[in-house]
Amino acid sequence: MYLHKIKIGNVEINNNIFLAPMAGITDVPFRVLCKEQGAGLVYTEMVSSKGMFYNDKKTKKLLEIDNSERPVAVQIFGSDPKIMGEIAKEVSNYADIIDINMGCPVPKVVKNNEGSRLLLDLPLIDEITKEVVKNSKVPVTIKIRKGWDKEHIVAVEVAKIAEKNGVSAITVHGRTRDEFFSRRC
Repeated sequence: MYLHKIKIGNVEINNNIFLAPMAGITDVPFRVLCKEQGAGLVYTEMVSSKGMFYNDKKTKKLLEIDNSERPVAVQIFGSDPKIMGEIAKEVSNYADIIDINMGCPVPKVVKNNEGSRLLLDLPLIDEITKEVVKNSKVPVTIKIRKGWDKEHIVAVEVAKIAEKNGVSAITVHGRTRDEFFSRRC
């Protein structure tokens, strides 16, 4: 395995092994263990921007960070650019990186025009990335899928929007939303 240091914005990461954000899995104890085993960067579970905005206690618990896991990225999701911007302002006080989830295929997320559903609304992606970058004190990254379905492959267009708006890095899940978590790619 070829390990090397990497830099995202102004954040220096010891190696290129990242722990992906996983709902119900990447809590503080798991992230600390992964860091102890050599992960260069760890991510929180994805956190609802609306849950944070309305001070939901369960949502706030997802944001707990132990200093031993740094650098740590907080992954947020949502579809309201203003709320996303406000949450970025708050989260950037304690996160090393803010990651915007635009790839979650789960129906309860997609039905709210969040996660991978955003891939069908490039102007909204433009607004969200502008607001989050403008309000963040730390580098902003995004996670997307290659598209919604085989008729809507938009990874390149989204990457251009992200770059134009100052996003520091992009992760592309090599499947469409329609492919969900299947092996066919």
